[in-house]
Amino acid sequence: MARTPSTAAPERVRDSARTRAEILDVATAEFAARGYDGSRVDEIAALTRTTKRMIYYHFGGKKQLYIAVLERAYSRIRTAERGVDVDDLDPVDALRRVAGVTFDHHGAHPEFIRLVSIENIHNAEHVKELVEMVDLAGPVVSLLDGILRRGRAQGVFRADVDAIDVHMMISAFCVFRVANRHTFGTIFGRDLVDPARHDHYRAMCADMIVRYLAA
Repeated sequence: MARTPSTAAPERVRDSARTRAEILDVATAEFAARGYDGSRVDEIAALTRTTKRMIYYHFGGKKQLYIAVLERAYSRIRTAERGVDVDDLDPVDALRRVAGVTFDHHGAHPEFIRLVSIENIHNAEHVKELVEMVDLAGPVVSLLDGILRRGRAQGVFRADVDAIDVHMMISAFCVFRVANRHTFGTIFGRDLVDPARHDHYRAMCADMIVRYLAA
């Protein structure tokens, strides 16, 4: 029996969304492993169930595909941050929760850390284009700013540190732990992502931020 237009159209949309997601999954792994210059659209196509032509159809080219990979990677951490419910928490516990969410996300997504490192090698060439299309900073700055304002009003946070400073400190700890695990482990003989030390480092991250901010 032939499909009616009403059922065929939604299925085509779902198929297109699945194809796009599969391409992004493979492209993320390739760009994270090989960098922007070392990755090839031909290879990405070969690792998917689609063709190079379809990749160009969905994204336009290698550069656009890479920017789409970056956009999805950043949107995932911003989505996780926006999902943090801090309204019913006191400022100290709220800050601990945000630090914990970042810690968990970065540990679970080492490909994100590699992509960020690659973009820094390229002097944020592609992120500069991405920020013209997507607000990468607003959600986390707004979240932290609200927590800091409540903490200052209650007299528990110092007033000379802003939301961007706090975000930098949280990111510095969480990114270092994942990005430098191999060199750090080789030099000091300690695996920074050892599951046995997960809770220790998670608490350390939050403690560092809270104690620094203490009024």
